[in-house]
Amino acid sequence: MDNYNYLLSDISILKGVGKSLVTKFKRKNIHSIFDLILSTPKKYVDRSSETKIKDLHIGKVHTITVKVDKYNFPRIRNLPNKVICSDDTGKIECIFFNSYEGYIKKILPLKKFVTISGKITYFRNNYQVTNPSYVSGDKNKIKKVHSSYNLTDGISDNIFNKIMNEALNKLPILDEWLSVNILHKLENVSWYDAIINIHKPSKIIKEKKYINRLIFDEILSTFLINSNIRKNFKKKSKLPKKIKLNLIDQIENKIGFRLTNDQINAVNQINLDISSKQRMFRLLQGDVGSGKTIVSLITAQNILINKYQVAFMAPTEILAKQHYQLFLKLFGNSYVSELLTRNTESDKRKKILFYLKNKKIDIIFGTHSLFQKKIEFKKLGLIIIDEQHKFGVNQRKKLSEKGDVNCDVLVMSATPIPRTMMMTLYGDMDITLIKSKPKNRKEIKTYTKDVNKIDEVIKFIKNEISNNKQVFWVCPLIEESKKLDHQSSVSRYQYLKNIFKDKIGLLHGLINNEEKNKILNNFLNKKINILVSTTVIEVGIDFPNATCIVIEDSNKFGLSQLHQLRGRVGRSDKQSTCILLYKSSLSENARKRLKILKSSNDGFYISEEDLKLRGYGDLLGFQQSGQKTFRLADPILNKDLFLLAEKEIKIIEERNTNFSKYKPLIKLYDKANIVDELI
Repeated sequence: MDNYNYLLSDISILKGVGKSLVTKFKRKNIHSIFDLILSTPKKYVDRSSETKIKDLHIGKVHTITVKVDKYNFPRIRNLPNKVICSDDTGKIECIFFNSYEGYIKKILPLKKFVTISGKITYFRNNYQVTNPSYVSGDKNKIKKVHSSYNLTDGISDNIFNKIMNEALNKLPILDEWLSVNILHKLENVSWYDAIINIHKPSKIIKEKKYINRLIFDEILSTFLINSNIRKNFKKKSKLPKKIKLNLIDQIENKIGFRLTNDQINAVNQINLDISSKQRMFRLLQGDVGSGKTIVSLITAQNILINKYQVAFMAPTEILAKQHYQLFLKLFGNSYVSELLTRNTESDKRKKILFYLKNKKIDIIFGTHSLFQKKIEFKKLGLIIIDEQHKFGVNQRKKLSEKGDVNCDVLVMSATPIPRTMMMTLYGDMDITLIKSKPKNRKEIKTYTKDVNKIDEVIKFIKNEISNNKQVFWVCPLIEESKKLDHQSSVSRYQYLKNIFKDKIGLLHGLINNEEKNKILNNFLNKKINILVSTTVIEVGIDFPNATCIVIEDSNKFGLSQLHQLRGRVGRSDKQSTCILLYKSSLSENARKRLKILKSSNDGFYISEEDLKLRGYGDLLGFQQSGQKTFRLADPILNKDLFLLAEKEIKIIEERNTNFSKYKPLIKLYDKANIVDELI
C-alpha cells in the first residue's frame, strides 16, 4: 500500500475500528484516515496534577491515584456497576453504565493502586466519577495534557486518542509539494511534522506554525483545482468572434441613460474574451441593481451578430420572462427569440426544440431545464447563467461543457463576496466586478422600527399606495410555529387584508408555480399594491414600481440576505425605503447587523461585515455540491494565508508549472472528486 492509498483508505483498516465505530465516525464526516488525522483537537485537558480525594472540586476534572477496595455489581437490570476506591484522605465511587463486569475487573483490579481521571460529582454524601475518561495502572500515561476532540456519542476521548495514535504511528513521509519560497514563509514546517504536532498539546498551544502549514495546504489545493479547471477550459482554441463597437451607444439610446464606467469596463473585458482564440469563462459579479443584465444582453447581441445561438438561463420562471421581455423591448424582432419554461405547452415545446436544433431560434430564455440532455443547439456560441450562486465548481464545470469549443460562458451573480473568498468560490473563472449603480438610482433609505409601533408603518404604507407606489412585506415563516416566535406571512396577510382590503397578495413556497406566476404578474401589472411574501422574492425579480419593503423579524436574517431582500426595491429613479421590523429583545449581534445595514447600501462592504459576524460556510448558506467547505481554513482569521496562496497560484500559472507535482496535494483535499479529470 503506497503512502497516498494509506491516507485515503477507509478508517476501518485501523485496529479496533469495527462497524459500530465506523458508523459513529461517519456521523462526524470521518471516512478515511486522512479525515481522521485532520480532525484537530477542540481543546486540551490538563490531567497532569494529582489531587487527594479530600481536595476534590465538584464539577471539575481531576486526576487521582486510589486503591480499589470493593466491587458492587447489582443483579437488577439498568442499575450501574459501582467500584469503591480510596486514598489516605477519603473514599470515592467509580460508576459505570453499560460496562461488563469482566472489563471493570480488568481495568480496576481489586486491592491494586490505579490512576483515574474524570469529572467529579457528588451524590448521597459520596464523591463519584461516572465512566472515568482515563483509567490506568501506569500514572504516566494519564498525568499529562490530553487532546480533547469534537466527538460524537459513543466515542470517548480515550478511544479516539488510541485510534489517532495508531494512525499517526503509521503516518507516511510525503514528498514536498511547496516551493522553497513558500516553505521559508511557513517556517520550513513539513507536512509530516505539521500533522504530528497538531495532535501534541505542548506544541500546538505554543506554536501556530504547524496548523498554519496545513491551513495553507488546504487553501492552495482549492486554488489549484480552480486554476486547472480554468486552464483546461481555455486550452482548446476557438474561432474568435467579431465585435461591433457601437453597441453601447445603441443601447444607451434605447434605455434613456448612460451606462456606468463599471458597466462599460465589463463590456470591454468581455469583448476581449469573445474576440480571442480562448473560450470565455467569466463571472460578472455586481451588487443588486448594478446593471449586469444590460451588460449580458450587449454581449448576447455581439454573439448573435456572429450568427451563433445564445442560451440565457435564469433561476426562476418570472425572472426568465423578465429577461425575455427586456430583450424584446431592446431588440424587437431583429432576432428570433423564445421563452422555454416548465409551463410551455407541449406542442410549442416540441416546436422550440426542433427550431433550436436547426438554428431557427437565435436566443432562448429559460430556467435550469435549458440544460437538459434532450435540448440540442445547432450552433451555440454563448451561455449566460443568471444568479448562479447556487452552483458549485462541479456544476459550473458541467455547464461549461454544454457547448462545443466555440461556446463562451458568462455567469452573473448579485451576491457580493469578500475578496478572501473570491479565489475560493470563483477561482475557476475570470472575474469582472460592477460596483457602481446607474446614476439615476437613489440610495435606499433604511429604517429600524419596533414591531409594537406597526401603526406608524401602516400610516407610511398608506401614503406610498396613495402615490401609486407598491410595497413588499416579507415574513420569515409561512404559517405560525409553536417552536419559533417569528411572524408568519399567512397571519400578516390576514392582518393587512383587513386594512387594505382586496389589493393585496400572498406569496410563499407552498404555492404552486402557476399560481405564483399569476400573483407576481398581478403585482407587476399593478393589480395589487402590497405583496406579502416569504424570502422566495429574494432572487433577481425586478419590479421598478415597488418603492418600499418591510422585513419582519429582521434580526433573524443574516446581513447579506437582508441586503438581497432590500435590493427588491430601489430599481428605478424613485426614492425607495426599507423598514426593518424587530421585536424589542434584540441581541447585541442583531443590533450590530441592523446598524451595519442602516449605514450602508454597499453589498461588498456588507458581505465583509457579514463574514466577520457569522463566519465562512454560513454566508448566504453556501452549501453546494462540489463547493469547497474548509475544515481548517477561515477567510477572516487566515486572511494572510489566503492572500499568500493567491500570490503563489499566480506564480504557478505564470511559470506554467507542471501540475502533476501537486496531484498528491489536490487528491487529499479534493471534495469534488474531479482531480483525475484535471491532471
